[in-house]
Amino acid sequence: MTARLMGQWLSERLGQTFVIESRPGAATNIATEAVVHAPPDGYTLLLVAPANAINVTLYEKLNYNFVHDIAPVAGLIRFPNVMEVNPSVPAKTVPEFIAYAKANPGKLNMASSGNGSTIHVSGELFKMMTGISMVHVPYRGGAPALTDMISGQVQVMFDNVPTSIEFIRAGKLRPLAVTTAQRSEALPDLPTVADFVPGYEASAWYGVGAPKGTPAEIIDKLNSEINAILANPKTKSRFAELGASLIGGSPADFGRLVVEETDKWGKVVRFSGAKPD
Repeated sequence: MTARLMGQWLSERLGQTFVIESRPGAATNIATEAVVHAPPDGYTLLLVAPANAINVTLYEKLNYNFVHDIAPVAGLIRFPNVMEVNPSVPAKTVPEFIAYAKANPGKLNMASSGNGSTIHVSGELFKMMTGISMVHVPYRGGAPALTDMISGQVQVMFDNVPTSIEFIRAGKLRPLAVTTAQRSEALPDLPTVADFVPGYEASAWYGVGAPKGTPAEIIDKLNSEINAILANPKTKSRFAELGASLIGGSPADFGRLVVEETDKWGKVVRFSGAKPD
C-alpha cells in the first residue's frame, strides 16, 4: 500500500509512470537483489523496509551488501507494533505482564509472522531487555498467527497496528502498549513499552533506496519530490489513518537510520539465535 501510494503521488509530480512490481520470496532478498543489479539510472527503486536491516544478520550469506549496495534516497513512514495478549492472560499492563512471565518462565507462547519478521524481533528485543522467557511460535504470515492469538493457542504478540486494531476494538485481543518511542494516534490511550522498559523501541518503517552509483542529482531530485509529498497535509492524513507517522529528511538521514537499525537488529537476531524459515 505504501509503495502504491508513493508511486501514484510521484507519478503526478514527475509526469512519469511508476510501476509497482512485487518480487516476493526470501524475506525481500529477491526484490532487493533485483534492485542491486539494476542500472543506476533512477528508473528502478526499492521500497526499503526493516527486513533489509534484519536480513543482514539473519542470513549467513547474501549476494549483496545491503548498506553498501543500496543508496538511500528518503525515509517515508514509521508505524508501531502493539504488544497484545489473549484476554485469558491475567495481565492488564506491561509491568503485570513481566511479573506474570517471570512467575511462569517458558509457559507463555509468543506468536509472530515468521522468523526474523519485525513482529518476531520486537518480541525478542522485549525478552532481551526484561530477562523474561517466552516460547517463540513462528507462523507463515500474520493472519494465522492472529487466528491462534484470538483462540488462545498462543498468548502474546507484537503485531503491526493496522492488522490488529479491529480485533483490539472488538475486545478479542487486549493491548498493553505500543512499541514506538511515542504514543500512536491510532491507539492514543495506550502507553509505550518504553514507559516501563526504558530504552525500548521497535517500529516498522519504510523508505526508498536506489542502486549504488545512481547519480547524486537523481537521488536529490527524488528526495526533494518525496519530501514535498510528505509535507502535504493530505499525505499525513492518509498515513495517519494507517497509524503511521512521517519520516522524511535527507538521503544521509535515511542512510543513518538504516545503519542504526541494521546494528540494533543484528544484536537482537544474535541474541535470539533466529534462522531463516
